Amino acid sequence: MECSSCHKFPSDNWKKVRDAKEAFPDITDYPKHDSCLKCHAQQFFHGSTPAICSNCHVSPGPKDSTRFPYPNPRELFDRSPKAIGHTSNFVVQFPHDKHIEIVSRYMRGPTQFVNASYTRGADAEASCSVCHQTMAPQGKSPDEYLIKPPANLGDAFWLKKGTFKTQPIGHTTCFTCHSMDSGLAVTPQTCNACHKLRPPQPVSDFDPAMASLMAPADNKPMLDAWATRHSSGKFPHEGGAHADLACATCHEVVKMNTADPASTRVSITGCSTCHATPKTDDGGAINMEVDQRKADPKFSCAKCHVTYGKQPIPASHLKAIADAGK
Repeated sequence: MECSSCHKFPSDNWKKVRDAKEAFPDITDYPKHDSCLKCHAQQFFHGSTPAICSNCHVSPGPKDSTRFPYPNPRELFDRSPKAIGHTSNFVVQFPHDKHIEIVSRYMRGPTQFVNASYTRGADAEASCSVCHQTMAPQGKSPDEYLIKPPANLGDAFWLKKGTFKTQPIGHTTCFTCHSMDSGLAVTPQTCNACHKLRPPQPVSDFDPAMASLMAPADNKPMLDAWATRHSSGKFPHEGGAHADLACATCHEVVKMNTADPASTRVSITGCSTCHATPKTDDGGAINMEVDQRKADPKFSCAKCHVTYGKQPIPASHLKAIADAGK
């Protein structure tokens, strides 16, 4: 079905859900009943409190019409109990290669743009920072962890500040350029140009029980960033020399499409440039971990990995060490 079969643009409440100065035409509410009845009439009239009503209504029944917050704007939805553990059936398709030539420098309006290449100097990093900033940075704070770790932590993993980067979570950034007024496709009616059904996702090393001890439960963007990080939960964007590197040092930006998990994953070559050396004595972290695993099959490669470190050493890691010796 077409998205517009159910979702009408703009929603009746679009001027109310955001502050007046920040409001813009948007889909910010659930579809009307008539769009549901087209297909679900039998479910609608099945019992005194039909189960289907609980998709939208907090307490289905004639005395209470209160609904859960709609997932857009995310800034409001994320603060609600409904957001806990919520995963959308859709992902946003954002092809970086189609946006790298026109990126707003300061996000002050749709007319202030900068031509940018992700492989060149300061302009490249400024382009990335339009959408991505360091999340919960440590800055000058003496506390490097989000939540105080146990006294006996030792060398064990505990989530640090500045580990993740932010990304747009709603329409505000996108609609700066893509709107009815600008005429730039995609227009808000063609939702399926950006919103795609979620494809099969790679196995993640995210452990909700572990995360509940280390990260604020009300910071859904952070938990989402952690949950979709594959095979490494310890890399800090703010820490050490990493903060001084260009994004393109590790990320193949022009190949990144947010609807394709494989395109966003950082290859081991992004790490081996610095962390694989011809010999272990040269200080390569990958070398050290591999040597310890070879000496002890039960050794967990915990220098970079949270839970994947117990799996067999990938051939890509061994190749990285071999290539470093060439």
